[in-house]
This record gives sequence, C-alpha cells and structure tokens, in this order.
Amino acid sequence: MIPIVPAGAAPAATPDNTQLWLKPGQIALPASPPLSLYVHVPWCVRKCPYCDFNSHAVPGKDGSHDIPEDAYLDALRADLEQSLPLVWGRPVHTVFIGGGTPSLLSAAGMDRLLSDIRALLPLDADAEITMEANPGTFEAERFASYRASGVNRLSIGIQSFNDSHLQALGRIHGEREARAAIDIAQRSFDNVNLDMMYALPGQTLEQCRSDLESALSYGTTHLSLYHLTLEPNTLFAKFPPALPDDDLAYEMQDLIEARTTEAGYRHYETSAYARAHREARHNLNYWRFGDYLGIGAGAHGKLSFPNRILRQMRHKHPATYMAQAMAGNAVQEAREVGADELPFEFMLNALRLTDGVPASSFHDMTGLPLHAISRQLAAAETKGLLDADPTVIRPTELGRRFLNDLQEMFLKD
Repeated sequence: MIPIVPAGAAPAATPDNTQLWLKPGQIALPASPPLSLYVHVPWCVRKCPYCDFNSHAVPGKDGSHDIPEDAYLDALRADLEQSLPLVWGRPVHTVFIGGGTPSLLSAAGMDRLLSDIRALLPLDADAEITMEANPGTFEAERFASYRASGVNRLSIGIQSFNDSHLQALGRIHGEREARAAIDIAQRSFDNVNLDMMYALPGQTLEQCRSDLESALSYGTTHLSLYHLTLEPNTLFAKFPPALPDDDLAYEMQDLIEARTTEAGYRHYETSAYARAHREARHNLNYWRFGDYLGIGAGAHGKLSFPNRILRQMRHKHPATYMAQAMAGNAVQEAREVGADELPFEFMLNALRLTDGVPASSFHDMTGLPLHAISRQLAAAETKGLLDADPTVIRPTELGRRFLNDLQEMFLKD
C-alpha cells in the first residue's frame, strides 16, 4: 500500500505510515459518514472536445469496440480487495459506474462486476446502483441484461436533441439515436436521468427551449442540466468555440428553472432536477460530504477515520492502472486532508444544495466545531448570500446565483 502523506508534510521515504489513519490526528469525527462506491470505466468511442474526464477513445470497427474487459475486471476486483481494510464492515448505500462509457461493457462483464461488488462489500439491499450510458452504445437486449444484473438507475448522456449542436459537441449520436436510447432505457428502467447541456456553441434561447421541452416530454425521474464550461486541457480550451454571452446564458437558466418547476421537477442542486423522492442518492452523498471509495483508472476517493480524512487517487492510464492493481499498488496518491482545508471542501459541496445542510453536519462530517467558520458564516449572511437561520447552512437565491463567490469565502486564509 502506498504511504499516506500527512497534511502539510512531504511524502515519507518508507511505508511506515501506512497505518496513519489509526493514529491521533487534527480532527475528531463523532461517527463514520455514509459510504458510497464509485467505479470508473475509462473507455469511450470518441473523446468529446469539452470532456476533461479520464476517458480514452477506442473507436473499433463495424461497431465493435475492443476493450480489455476481462483484464480490467480482474484489476477492479484486485483494487477492491486491497481497499477492504479501509472500509471493513461499513455498509455501502450507493454505487455509481461512470466513465468514459460504462455501456461499452458486455452484459456478462457488468454482471461479473456487480457480482464481485456484492461478494466483497456489504451492499444495502435497496442500494441505488447507477450506470452511465451514451446513446451510441444502446442495444435493447444488453440494457435489459444490465437491469437484470442489478443496475437500477440509468444516466443517459443526451446533451442535446439538436443534430448541429451534437456535432459541435463531438458526440457520436444524433437526435434519432438519442430518442431511441431513451425509449430502450424506459423499457427496462423506471429510474432514468437525462444529462443535458445548455449555453452550447451558437445556441439560441429558442433552441434551448426546444431541447428542454424534448427532455421533459419523456417524463423521466431526473434531469441533469449543465451549463457548458470550457475546462482546462480540453480541445475546447485550446480552440474555444463562440458561446452565448452571460446575459443569454442567464436567460436560459431562468427558463430552465421556471419550466422544470411547471413540469413537476424540483431544483434541488445546482445542476440537478428531480421528481419527488427521486433525487440522485449517490450524488447527494457527495454534496453532503459523505465518504466514497473510488476504484478504477484515475478514480478519486474520500474516506474518513476517527482522527482524519483521507483522499486517494488511482493510477490514471488504464494500462498502468491494470498492471499496478494486479501488483497490489492501485493507489497512486494518498494524502490526509488538513484541518484548514476542510471548511472549503465541505462548503464546496454543501452549498450546491438548494436546501443546504443542517448546521450540525459541519461537525459531523469534518470533525471541526462550527465556530471554526463562524466569521465566514456571518460575513456571508451580511452579504445576503446565506440564510440567517442558525440551524441550517443554506444559500439564499442570491447565494445560488453567485455560488462561486460564496464558496470562495470559505477558502483558508
């Protein structure tokens, strides 16, 4: 196991600190947070120009995409087995299989993955198990098999129903494939999310409205509506397209807010809209600063112990990850999160929630007293960015509109 770097320290020369999480630390957590599992599948058919995720294109021929499925599943199981001492006995409430494009896995491969997870972890009987999928990889029989294996929530990367916008985004599907994918998904799944984007290159308000109405027409349980941003180290960052200006983007956001509310969706998180009791439980755990074990190439994780919080990152390149996982070294980096970093990390997530979080959860999830951020809370309230209710940490409407400014108030001095 890789040595853990204590907060503010240089990496150790020997692995003598591998049990660091058991020793006295900077914080004192009253209990373990809820635990989720994230599984990363790093392959996709084509790398999109806006994507900064750890994904690697495998174009294939005649619709066949040759990924080293068996070897990768071997590595995932080895990675999970190596991680068990860190999460021993803790129930897992949600699983998210992301990518890349996890729907490139065969039906048998997905069944094996979920069987391995159940064999090694105490998975809740009603655990939410989400898989991401892209319209260009849909086959009705295979998706029915995914559902039979235990996947009970599907997140489909539609992005747009407009062919010209899909082409500009580098997607491998068009409107026809997008609609067919939703039809196939709804035959087997009653919990479906559509990933959509707005403020696209050249997009007008009416085109945004048309995309939104198309998405709403399917009545899915959840919608994720993301403002397109130009992320570093992407093709769009190097060759930026012409995007709608801020005023038009705000008009689109206001349209989305009003229309989703009319359609019976609740805007419960910055980019997430859900029907009653259909919020993404896995993502809620992230936003509430819960724990997650991340396995797979480049996967990140956050794990809490009585006296410290640990962040991990797996080896990023798939070939390197597979080799290192089979050699017992899946984790490339592990570091303790310093007590001075925790307020910002907590707020970065919690403030995305429309309802915020109970004030008591700051101590429950960070092990720090609430008065550690009393100055910042008071300043945010004075500016009208936070609710004045002392029992909850909740952004106001103004705070949600200027979320980045609000979050930055909790950066360490």
